[in-house]
Amino acid sequence: MKDRQMTPDVADHAQWLKQYYFLRAACSLAWVIAAFTIAPPSAVIAATLLVAYPAWDAAANYLDALCSGGLNQNRTQALNVLVSLATTIAVVLALRVSMNWVLGIFGVWAILSGLLQLGTAVRRWKRFGAQWAMALSGGQSALAGGFFIFQATMPAAPSIANVAGYAAVGALYFLVSAVWLTVSTWRRDAAA
Repeated sequence: MKDRQMTPDVADHAQWLKQYYFLRAACSLAWVIAAFTIAPPSAVIAATLLVAYPAWDAAANYLDALCSGGLNQNRTQALNVLVSLATTIAVVLALRVSMNWVLGIFGVWAILSGLLQLGTAVRRWKRFGAQWAMALSGGQSALAGGFFIFQATMPAAPSIANVAGYAAVGALYFLVSAVWLTVSTWRRDAAA
């Protein structure tokens, strides 16, 4: 793939994306560590983390859309904000029923948010390149969502660990995207 010439505004936005992807990776990693270490012995902490995960995703997509030209120019992210907010509310309600319901809600969310992330990555690929990991992440999220829905129908009660594995893979994709953009920028600067 040939390197793209970047105008100053595109270069500034590429810098924002690097910072954003590093932030998403760090927050996801912190969530995963909390899910595996402090959540298992405490149902309250596990429930709080399960509610916080889609709420954080809504906030992160909102922030990214604002820093990327606004919600009107970033329809996939605007929809992702709404989907994540609805998921947050649905998780609060599902926690009163069972973890199977919670995992089913996470499954639907993973499918919808994954497809919206895939759409965002494809749109950004034209301007910035280096979006293959985000595109792959979105597609894999949609597949994982189907698996969550299947697991939710099983008689065994799932736990936060089911979601934590998914979040860990997401953190890895955000980290890869941040590093890839950083390396692309270095290569472009060295060629100039």
